[in-house]
Amino acid sequence: IISGSKNATLPILASTILTNKKVTINNIPVVRDVETMAELLKTIGSNVKFNRKKKKIEIYNKKPLKTFAPYYLLKTMRAGVLVLGSLLAKYGIAKVSLPGGCTIGSRPVDLHLKALEKMGANIKIKNGYIIASAMKGLRGCTIRFPKISVGATENILIASCLAKGKTKLRNCASEPEVQDLVKFLKKIGCNVKWVGSRSLDIIGVQKFKSTIHKVIFDRIEAGTYIIA
Repeated sequence: IISGSKNATLPILASTILTNKKVTINNIPVVRDVETMAELLKTIGSNVKFNRKKKKIEIYNKKPLKTFAPYYLLKTMRAGVLVLGSLLAKYGIAKVSLPGGCTIGSRPVDLHLKALEKMGANIKIKNGYIIASAMKGLRGCTIRFPKISVGATENILIASCLAKGKTKLRNCASEPEVQDLVKFLKKIGCNVKWVGSRSLDIIGVQKFKSTIHKVIFDRIEAGTYIIA
């Protein structure tokens, strides 16, 4: 049986920060990055129940979360930076370690930051951390990514779900993992719509719904079996 997709699971887990309703995510791959993301969510205050045998995670954010994502959890996981958009959009402030503590430019997180700045965020880098604030909230705008980036698309898509007004994302990544994230966001009540093969329109919302979601299968694992 093909495992669930790690690269679909991680952004979905990051996006659960947006909602205070209970969500259940099935077909979770039990791999290190997913374990680390689950631990990160626990560290910032999410109520996370990870049933590894059933490959299921239940998340319920009963209380306001902490807005600090430490280096020791993000140092091995590039996708950890995906909590930046959701924390900033929800709480107006976030301090998130750079992936692996790396410098800007060695990995393309600059695309994430420039887009968030366009949405009204104030961002600075200090001691290996992204320190972001948007005390009046993020505002919708049109963002055309200068190059296609899965991580930047996911981060800004998640942030846009709580931004004021309408956000238009252009030159988006459209991999199956991004499409699965869109499906999950719609299920929890976000107003997200594909308006082209690489274009997304998002209208910010304030209310969310409880949901159950099954992560798509891992296409890399499937391809490996096909080759074998």
